[in-house]
Amino acid sequence: MRISAVLLLFALAPLACAHNGPPFAIMVDRKIGPCVVSVWSNPDIGTGTFFVMLEAPPGGKIPSDVKVEIGVQPVSGRLPEARFTARRADLRGQVEYDASAPFDKQELWRIRIILTSSEGSGEGTVTVEVTPPGYGRWDLLLYLLPFVGAGFLWARAMLRKRRAR
Repeated sequence: MRISAVLLLFALAPLACAHNGPPFAIMVDRKIGPCVVSVWSNPDIGTGTFFVMLEAPPGGKIPSDVKVEIGVQPVSGRLPEARFTARRADLRGQVEYDASAPFDKQELWRIRIILTSSEGSGEGTVTVEVTPPGYGRWDLLLYLLPFVGAGFLWARAMLRKRRAR
């Protein structure tokens, strides 16, 4: 019985490699042009989302005319780079730009973050693996299963304890 459980665990291990969930950091505190940039992303097949947070460097300020673009291209080079303009999000006290980009295939993609402003320009590059999207509405059920199982085992143990008295 234990051996079959271990074999099942190893058989399912490759499925656990894909990202499924909220955005994650793909770039943290990198100086690009006149700003310090952090990028969070959820790169799923279909539409990938990017959240670009800008901070002023020590003793500096974020230019008021800064523009952010996201360039995406498969690392294999099978498609030319496509650029998407990020829109400034209305947040209190934080400068954030949001963008979406279409991804057609699960593979490694080169992501370029391009900043332009009157005070300077720059770009940063990072590589991410685009993954299949989640199961949609079924995600909640899938993630609840371990907790439901633990609750079932706990209730069963309590009933056995009560019967034993």
